[in-house]
Amino acid sequence: MMIIIAPFSFSQLKWVKVDSLFGNLPSSFHVYRTTGSLDGKPNIAYYAEADLEDKHLEFTTDTTYQRRLKPSQFYEKNDKPLLVVNCTFFSFATNQNLNVIIKNGKLVGYNIHSIEGRGKDTFTYRHPFGSAIGISKKREADVAWLFTDSSLRHAYSSQRVLQPWTDSFPKVNTRNAWFMKYTDKLHPQKGDYKRTFAKWKMQTAVGGGPVLLQNGEIRITNNEELKFTGKAIDDRHPRTAMGYTKDNKLIILVIQGRFPGIAEGATLRQAAQVLKNIGCYEALNLDGGGSSSMLINNIETIKPSDKEGQRQVPAVFIVKAL
Repeated sequence: MMIIIAPFSFSQLKWVKVDSLFGNLPSSFHVYRTTGSLDGKPNIAYYAEADLEDKHLEFTTDTTYQRRLKPSQFYEKNDKPLLVVNCTFFSFATNQNLNVIIKNGKLVGYNIHSIEGRGKDTFTYRHPFGSAIGISKKREADVAWLFTDSSLRHAYSSQRVLQPWTDSFPKVNTRNAWFMKYTDKLHPQKGDYKRTFAKWKMQTAVGGGPVLLQNGEIRITNNEELKFTGKAIDDRHPRTAMGYTKDNKLIILVIQGRFPGIAEGATLRQAAQVLKNIGCYEALNLDGGGSSSMLINNIETIKPSDKEGQRQVPAVFIVKAL
């Protein structure tokens, strides 16, 4: 077994390579585990590292329509891939993805951009730009903030975080002045949305949020993406997150949680620090809590926190060995 020690962290997390626990793995794909504590709290976490430049690895997604499946069911549905991990947030009421999904270059899931006000602001809507991680045909990864609409072939991305827009439109699309005339409030003289947004031509992508790392530094865009209210950013939960390194390695992290005395989860700040210490250049948070689950060759890494085991989800990120 090989041990990797993060250059600095909570208590020098030791990551042990545990490839042998997951059957036959490609030489460009590895799995690491730690039981080092996070700020004195018990912790269990895994991350998978995949070489984006290896053409024997395929990075893709799968999603359902008005229903959800367990990750193990997605595994069977997709001809038993190398890795399956949960990704997007979703509605329990409708089983709908709330974030972007791109599969084979096509938008198959869209960001939900409208959050209605409460009380006196019932007729006011806030429209945040949710984040996503994508992989292009050239096998280059990117984390960006997106506008998506079912009438558009591509997502539109901003490489800098934007404040949410507020107006009285319950929905937004390319016909609304809100989007077509959007001007970055930090640069009001730079013109319309075409100077803020660009087509995001990704082959594969999944959304979530908030962004945790930008340019190699911790920068959690929770307030801009309107993800977690109050002090929830500091709550410990199971976590799923994804990022990439400057040498083109994709990192998929899962942190076990809600097991008192065994694995108590991580805050967003802790997850961001873990990803930075691993070496990520950019990274974002994905759906966590009871949804967090990563399978490698259909073998579980962390133990899901729901007492029923794996939670049914509407979408997953997949790595296939060709």
